[in-house]
Amino acid sequence: MIQLDVTIMGSPYRLVVKEGEERALREAAAFLDKKMTAIRDAGKVKGNDRIAVMAALGMAAEFLSVKSPVGPLSDMSILEVQTKISAMHKVLDSALTPQETLF
Repeated sequence: MIQLDVTIMGSPYRLVVKEGEERALREAAAFLDKKMTAIRDAGKVKGNDRIAVMAALGMAAEFLSVKSPVGPLSDMSILEVQTKISAMHKVLDSALTPQETLF
């Protein structure tokens, strides 16, 4: 486990993350920061706790609208799906790289 510093709506946070998952956590923090900042800047919601709840509800709604209840990936988290896709890219790259010399 390693420590990772992120900033969300101007406040610093030190988080603990598994090695190799830093990028995903940084992207998640940046996404949350963007959502919370947009809600704050709209001026309709006051207080960081309310802004955080509104951002979480919006993100949960987005997540639930794209998560399929059935299918081969239905029991996996988004991070697990991203990891699986990354592994597939590596396999494809290693298989296709030798082919580049043929063309």
